[in-house]
Amino acid sequence: MKLNDTARRLEANIAGAKAAMDATMTLLAAVHEAAMRVAEALCGGNKLLVCGNGGSAAEASHLAGEIVGRYKKNRRPYPCICLSDSPGVMTCIGNDFGFDQVFARQVEAFGQSGDVLIVFTSSGNSANVVKALAAAKGRGVTSVALLGKDGGLCAGLADIELLASTPENAPGSETARIQEVHLMLLHTLCDLVEGELGHG
Repeated sequence: MKLNDTARRLEANIAGAKAAMDATMTLLAAVHEAAMRVAEALCGGNKLLVCGNGGSAAEASHLAGEIVGRYKKNRRPYPCICLSDSPGVMTCIGNDFGFDQVFARQVEAFGQSGDVLIVFTSSGNSANVVKALAAAKGRGVTSVALLGKDGGLCAGLADIELLASTPENAPGSETARIQEVHLMLLHTLCDLVEGELGHG
């Protein structure tokens, strides 16, 4: 591969990322609502539950680190459990109940009214995320879904949806672009939540 080929690919990825990022301004109201619900939960002594698969699991874990540790400011820690982070729990549930139950069963174990579940899925079609959202509804847990493409099977299941792309938004239809938008959105949520809790 020549340097010019690398340049063309880098330029194309930058252009696609910019187009996908620019499109997220349509999510303004949903981002605001999600941040306020999260801040309300944490301020009220409740917790966050977060989950996803693969790259989305990494983003869920990243969010947990920002909440329990810090985003920008030194401040008190807030409770956030990443349901993707315990191999022992996940493999136990997966082995005994099926992989589609690995998040739902944890939501049933940890979720309480007033908590917030945040899920990440670039396709929207992860069966275990679909079941997690259903479990949250049954427990009175507010749900926020960061989705991609057309939302897939998760469309319409969460209380608040942050859809990183639509079929009409071609640059945002690639998994990489969706994950980049999700990362920016999780950082924005952290920024807003810390500000709302007096740490901005």
